[in-house]
Amino acid sequence: MPVEYLKHGKAESEISDDDNKIRVIVESTLHEIKSRGDDAVRELSEKFDNYTPPSFKLTQEEIDNLISELSPQEVSDIKFAQEQVKQFAQAQRDTMLDLEVEPLPGVILGHKNIPVQSVGCYVPGGKFPMVASAHMSVATASVAGVPRIVACTPPFKGLPNPAVIAAMHFGGAHEIYVLGGIQAVGAMALGTETLAPVHMLVGPGNAFVAEAKRQLFGQVGIDLFAGPTETMVIADETVDAELCATDLLGQAEHGYNSPAVLVTNSRQLAEATMLEVERILGVLPTAETAAKSWEDYGAVILCDTYEEILEVANDIASEHVQVMTDRDDWFLENMTAYGALFLGARTNVANGDKVIGTNHTLPTKKAGRYTGGLWVGKFLKTHSYQKILTDEAAAMVGEYGSRLCMLEGFVGHAEQCNIRVRRYGGVEVPYGTAAPVIHK
Repeated sequence: MPVEYLKHGKAESEISDDDNKIRVIVESTLHEIKSRGDDAVRELSEKFDNYTPPSFKLTQEEIDNLISELSPQEVSDIKFAQEQVKQFAQAQRDTMLDLEVEPLPGVILGHKNIPVQSVGCYVPGGKFPMVASAHMSVATASVAGVPRIVACTPPFKGLPNPAVIAAMHFGGAHEIYVLGGIQAVGAMALGTETLAPVHMLVGPGNAFVAEAKRQLFGQVGIDLFAGPTETMVIADETVDAELCATDLLGQAEHGYNSPAVLVTNSRQLAEATMLEVERILGVLPTAETAAKSWEDYGAVILCDTYEEILEVANDIASEHVQVMTDRDDWFLENMTAYGALFLGARTNVANGDKVIGTNHTLPTKKAGRYTGGLWVGKFLKTHSYQKILTDEAAAMVGEYGSRLCMLEGFVGHAEQCNIRVRRYGGVEVPYGTAAPVIHK
């Protein structure tokens, strides 16, 4: 049986593409920030967020006052989630070892893992205060040992959100700014009179934030190119329609363009899930958003075999892949393109997003084919080094280097090798010629 679509999302050609319009707006806005600094940032904040405080940077007193607005339970919950994220990030960090080897007598090769020296963490908050995003970026950068962590978040309903600010502070941010959108990303990357530029930008955001990161990439590093949230449910007859529909809509409520896809080998489950989606949309408070995503971007794909399911799933390469089958570990072993896997009916994407410990900043738009998500290693740079300890090693490696440089026509390169052969090997190599064969 060929793969059958019981429900299609919009084809790419049907989707309204505002990318070019967004690109032009972002390009112009970044130019304003670069040329006018704080004045431009202040005007943009007033225009888009109706927020112009005396200073966008929070003082320690302001941070403490905002945290005091939270209940003890809210503070405890934030700290619990961060502890899970930090523990997993630390376990990942512990696998990244510095290296030094001696492949030839007297030749030392190695690498060191060095933290990026300054990072700008963007935490969205215009529509929903994304408390968990602070854990994923700020706390993970802290575990990596980044010495300067700048965190920006927009005002929520006109004011700093206490929970987001608390998460940034507890996560280890050294500077916290109530600043959103292009103006936040641009200020962190380009710098202004009051905000020194950073070396790297991380964190999710809307289409304008994503485009700003794309345009700034190269001037600064970025974590990844991120689009709207995506979710896929892979399921068979071992689970029911309510579970599948709940997991699909739980991510569809993120925005009006959040793809949600069911891939199954059970026609009964597929049809029942579509009915269950409609039932839940009748009671879901965020149904206006979720229903639009489901209508335009939802898909139900019926396959004949598990191998077909695997092929479809790897081709779509969804950000979140919820697997609920009688062979979850088989998918773990064989899936190659995704953001993160959530294995078994007891597991769910919301836990992964908020508390379980893995990072929720993940690749979208098929980027899972070539990259994973944000993790502690993204904040570390692996730098190699070399050292030659003996005259004999300098002459021997130089001899091979000389001939290989001349093979490519690089005479100046060859002379870097030849001078060592002369000085440390006592062999007179005529200037601009390849070293003779001494070592075999």
